[in-house]
Amino acid sequence: MISKKLQDAINEQIKHELYSAYMYLAMSADCSDRNLVGFASWMRMQAQEEVAHGMRFYDFLVERGGRVQLQAIDQPPLEFGSPLEIMEKSLEHERFVTARINHLYDLAQEEQDRPAQVMLQWFITEQVEEEASIDEIVQRMKMFGADGPALFMLDRDLGARGPEDDAA
Repeated sequence: MISKKLQDAINEQIKHELYSAYMYLAMSADCSDRNLVGFASWMRMQAQEEVAHGMRFYDFLVERGGRVQLQAIDQPPLEFGSPLEIMEKSLEHERFVTARINHLYDLAQEEQDRPAQVMLQWFITEQVEEEASIDEIVQRMKMFGADGPALFMLDRDLGARGPEDDAA
C-alpha cells in the first residue's frame, strides 16, 4: 500500500504530466498556425508522450492500491513566441518536470517506498533524455539560425519524428 503523502504527490504529478500534454498541444496549434508543420507534428508527438507518462503514474497508483484523484488542469497559453522561444520554453518546462520527478524520488526514499523508487528511476532516465533532446534542438537553432533555410530544414527534420523515436 502506498502512503497518503506519496499518493497525493503522485496525483499532483499526474496533473502536471497532463498539463504538459496540453501545453505541447497548444504549442502544436501555434506552430500549425504558422505553417511550421514539422514543429507542429513534433509537439503533437510530445503531447502524446506526456499523456503516456501521466498514465504510467495513474496505473502505478492503481496497482499499489492508491486512490487516483484527478485535478483541474490549467489552460496553457495560446501563443509562445518565435520557434526558438517555443523550444526554449519546452526546455524550461522539461527542467521543471525534472525537478518535480526528483522531488518525488526524494519523497519515495523518505517514505522507504522501494517500488515507487524503481518506477521513478524510469522517469529520471526519461527526463535526462527529454532535456538532452530539446536542448540539442535549441543549440542547433542558436548555431545555425532560427529562420530562413535553417528553419526550413529543422522543420523538416522535426516532422520526421515517429512514434518509434519516443522512449515512452
